[in-house]
Amino acid sequence: MGVTQLITALVLGFAVSALFTWREIPLLKKNQFKQYIREEGPESHKKKSGTPTMGGLSMIAALLIVTVIVSIVFRGMTGQTWVMIVMTLLFGGIGFLDDYIKVTAKHNLGLRAWQKLALQIFFGVLLGVFIMLKDGYGTKVFIPFYGQYVDFGILYVPFVTFVMVAMANSVNLSDGLDGLCSGVTAIVSTCFAFIGLSVGKGSEMLFCAVLAGVCLGFLMFNRNPAKLFMGDTGSMALGGALASAAILMKMEFLLVIAGFIYVMESLSVIIQVVSFKSTGKRVFRMAPIHHHFELGGMPEQKVVLMFWGVALVCSILAYLIYLI
Repeated sequence: MGVTQLITALVLGFAVSALFTWREIPLLKKNQFKQYIREEGPESHKKKSGTPTMGGLSMIAALLIVTVIVSIVFRGMTGQTWVMIVMTLLFGGIGFLDDYIKVTAKHNLGLRAWQKLALQIFFGVLLGVFIMLKDGYGTKVFIPFYGQYVDFGILYVPFVTFVMVAMANSVNLSDGLDGLCSGVTAIVSTCFAFIGLSVGKGSEMLFCAVLAGVCLGFLMFNRNPAKLFMGDTGSMALGGALASAAILMKMEFLLVIAGFIYVMESLSVIIQVVSFKSTGKRVFRMAPIHHHFELGGMPEQKVVLMFWGVALVCSILAYLIYLI
């Protein structure tokens, strides 16, 4: 029965997301919600300027509506479901503010970095404190390979905060090529839907299954050449949704393995900045690392397919590690 629920949630998420995204595109065009490409980006991306953005609004709407429907039908609305919904809205809200400023100001600069970081940390702390104080949640975390749950105690709040902030920004960094972020997140979310099924976390399983379907529905219009972009509205919401689900499942470290693409994207930026500031030399042609391959002559579509492949292998590995 669990697999049937998982598949139903995924398919329904796909259908509603595809419908909402299809209807959203003309609305975004009508209201001039267009993407402004950063000047320092790859030259080949300049032609993408003017593509509708803030497509994440349809993703969030589809995710919330379908999650509520399948939750009520299969399990009822639980505390875990509400937590994931709230985190999705809060982090999506940060992205929406960032996108809205960019669109209205007609450039690629939205919220300042410190403003986004401050809001992310605040919301992360709220989640950590809530879980720590709420009966039935606990502060234990599953440790891969060791195969046991370890109680983080008072360190749980900063740990949860770090996971939320790191994931939100890492997913955001992966949103740089057509279909990259939506495809990778669909794969990782599917992995966590099956992990949720295995550990008996029904609410999280349904949520992740819907999330995977929503990403696939959006991908129908976001694949190369993209008809619209999710914007920070979408990428921040996806990061908040996926991270909160992993946290509630106590599978934060498995998220690092399944979401290796996100980790690699963030590390490439950190390495590039540290190297350039300390030595004046760049390690990569451009960061995040997907641009490194692109500038090396690999077509955008092949870079995306390669990253999807890595995400799939890492997700399977994460699931096998849990089983072992």
